[in-house]
Parts: sequence; structure tokens; C-alpha cells
Amino acid sequence: MISSHLRIAGGLLVALAFSAGSALVLRQTNASEEDTAAVKQVVAAYDAAFNQHDAHAVGALFAEDGDFTNMRGSSKHGRSDIEQNYGNLFNGGLKASHRTDAVKSVRLLNPGMAQVDATWEMTGTKAADGSENPTRKGLLNWLVAKVDGQWRIVIFHESEFPK
Repeated sequence: MISSHLRIAGGLLVALAFSAGSALVLRQTNASEEDTAAVKQVVAAYDAAFNQHDAHAVGALFAEDGDFTNMRGSSKHGRSDIEQNYGNLFNGGLKASHRTDAVKSVRLLNPGMAQVDATWEMTGTKAADGSENPTRKGLLNWLVAKVDGQWRIVIFHESEFPK
């Protein structure tokens, strides 16, 4: 009799453990979906700020100690340097530019960090002589992290496809 009670109790424990594990997986999946959507929103916010030529709004998307490296290998460190860099770009060759980024993948590395791969396309850029460049395209690779509850760009790398 005791052994049958133990079997029943053991079975209940297994069922409860399975049920709790399933709930944990479901919560993690929901969190992953929410985080993925939030990370994609950072990319959309970047496009919106870029297309409004708002250097401050672009800079605000970066972590305070974020790193930016463009397709030519020019690097900036820290939100204020990144913001200043975008301000210079928006007052120069990117004054009439328009950019579209298409997220290819978001990989959650842990609950507070994700890697983003995207393609980008930019029109309206000017060459040094003032002539308009053809449409430019390339790849974007970001590392984003949750900082004080907000997803921020920690590392920004982009490359340009050869023409």
C-alpha cells in the first residue's frame, strides 16, 4: 500500500515538474518574443531618427559607452561622440539621405543581450563634389543590451556592398 502511494506521489511530482517546466518554457518563449519585438523596435527607431536627421535621437539609442564603426572603418566611442558624429554627417553628405534597414535576424544571447543582423539601403547621399551617389546597400551587425530596462545599441558595425 505504501509503495502504491509512493508511485502515485512520484507520478504527481513528475507531472508537477513537467507542468512547471512547460510554464517556464512558455514564459521564456513569450519573453523572447517580446524582447525580439523590442529589439526590432530599436532598429525602426534608428531608421526614423536617421531619416529625420536627428542626431540626438540617434545617439539616444546607444548605450552610454556604445561603440559605432561605419562601413569605412571610422569609429566613435560613447553616446556623445556618436551623436556629434551623426550631427556632422547630417549637416554634410547625409543631409538629404534616406535609410531603410530590414532585420534579417535577432538572436537572443541571454535575457539582456541580443545580436541583430540586417540589410540596409540608403539613397540621397552626396559625394565630396556634391553630386548624388547611387543607391548604397550593405549589412548591419549590432549587439544590443537591456540597460536600465531599455534596449540600447552597444556595438554598431556596418559594411557596404561593393558597387
